[in-house]
Amino acid sequence: MRKLFIYGTLKQGYSRSHCLEGQNFLGNAQTVTGYRLYDAGSYPAMIHDGRDVAVHGELWEVDAACLQRLDEIEAVPMLYQRAVVELVSHQQDSVQAYLYKQSLDGWVDIGSCWPAESNP
Repeated sequence: MRKLFIYGTLKQGYSRSHCLEGQNFLGNAQTVTGYRLYDAGSYPAMIHDGRDVAVHGELWEVDAACLQRLDEIEAVPMLYQRAVVELVSHQQDSVQAYLYKQSLDGWVDIGSCWPAESNP
């Protein structure tokens, strides 16, 4: 089992939430500062930029088969890479998230939460 921080279409109530069916929802979570979200319209991208924003999302525990499906959906390693991230309340845990690898030209900087309208 692997802990996975999600922040976009995989979140509960969004278009790809069904991909986490049968997995263990651990609760809402937040990265430490240094991460940021960009919006492409129908999905977001998280990057590590070292600045003063923390991203809000959900923490899940997923099995190997689910993680493999998610890697395919997220186009790892071409579009995203799965990397270790640090969360505020789970600093002792090894948690991974999908970080965007391509150009963000034309994307909107939305800061801490997707969709942008739900920013705290």
